Amino acid sequence: METQTASRIPIFSPDRQTVGEIELPAAIAQQSPREHLLFELVKMQRANRRSGTAATKTRAFVRGGGKKPWKQKGTGRARAGSSRSPIWVGGATIFGPQPRSYSYRLPKSARRTGLQAAIATKYRDGELFVVNNIELPEMKTKRMLEFLATLQMGNSVLVVIAEANERIEKSARNLPGVKVLRCEGLNVYDLLHFRQVLFTQAALQKVTERLTA
Repeated sequence: METQTASRIPIFSPDRQTVGEIELPAAIAQQSPREHLLFELVKMQRANRRSGTAATKTRAFVRGGGKKPWKQKGTGRARAGSSRSPIWVGGATIFGPQPRSYSYRLPKSARRTGLQAAIATKYRDGELFVVNNIELPEMKTKRMLEFLATLQMGNSVLVVIAEANERIEKSARNLPGVKVLRCEGLNVYDLLHFRQVLFTQAALQKVTERLTA
């Protein structure tokens, strides 16, 4: 039986100097791709984000139509009880959409395994990076751009931090290809949506501890 071993990821400083290594546990690094599970998790997240506000008017909501258009017999026309019948122009809609929630949840074990698989995919593709710390001199979009450029990151980057940091989060807010997430909010959809993932050392430690506990 083959023994799984952990993998090492280099840790960069903000000026892209290698300052050490961090271990990515075997339970994550050697997780199989699990494409169908990742598909199901993305579908779940997209469903959970749906507003569910689509609505059509049933007979209860259409204005007017309270009076019988003509008497029941003797006119030669078909019987009608309301001008807001679904078969009349301007009438109600039957079986149309009504406000509802599309949310559902996959089992916790599936969500955990899917997150492991998504991180493993980024690692195998060489798109997972770790920086020892992120320190911006001021809260400006320009400073975040300079930081990412120094690390030679592309134009599609998910930045994962260990805890709330207003300076980092607001500095990246106006960059269309950059998103900052706190580690507790890490999810499969964002991991797959962005080409590169940049973890702070503390954030990756927290995530790996949570996924291997």
